Amino acid sequence: MLLGVNIDHIATIREARGTDYPSVVKAAMDAENAGADSITLHLREDRRHMQDKDLYELKPLLTKKMNLELAPTEEMIKIALDVKPEDVCIVPERREERTTEGGLDIINNYDLLKDACDRLASGGIRTSLFIAPNIKHIEKAIMMNVPIIEIHTGHYANLQNEAEKLKELTIIREAVNFANKAGLIVNAGHGLHYTNVQAIVAMNDIYELNIGHSIVAEALFVGWQKAIKDMKKIITRQTPK
Repeated sequence: MLLGVNIDHIATIREARGTDYPSVVKAAMDAENAGADSITLHLREDRRHMQDKDLYELKPLLTKKMNLELAPTEEMIKIALDVKPEDVCIVPERREERTTEGGLDIINNYDLLKDACDRLASGGIRTSLFIAPNIKHIEKAIMMNVPIIEIHTGHYANLQNEAEKLKELTIIREAVNFANKAGLIVNAGHGLHYTNVQAIVAMNDIYELNIGHSIVAEALFVGWQKAIKDMKKIITRQTPK
């Protein structure tokens, strides 16, 4: 299982004071050195953390793949086609939300999403859809011919009741199995941290986990590279020191 490190909240700290530090470039380079298999960043329409210039500065420097998260808008598709990240993950976006709150409404927005996926694929960009662990949604993704889906794990991560967690894990596991049997690569992410990720890691058919906020938070106490190394050890089933 691979680890994609989301560096959005390095930019959140920078934008809080309008400075040019901390450097997202240094964060990405150090993340790669610490074992990150990819670098994930979300260019939001309101530019609350990542800025356009960050994409252009990072792309030629990364030695691992860039996974760019974006909404399926004309502006964002044009930026992606210009930057040409290896991967784009299409995500839902509402300006009033604190963070991405759920998966795409793939059923009601099928035509919009299909067009975005087709345009990105024509530009040589591998595209995934950020969706809930819902079989009907996965079936729509299959119809779009996307090679990858990313399962939204936020609902599981927010649950406090153990019985409800187990129920949600069963739903996620069934979705992962269904998607794998259909030939999709399955990634997962959102809300995962050092004490809840283990149950997701146990699902061997997940290809990559994208994790950011909890790593940034842990880095405040142990350092950026150690926080990444410790998460990498968890998802590769080693014991962090």
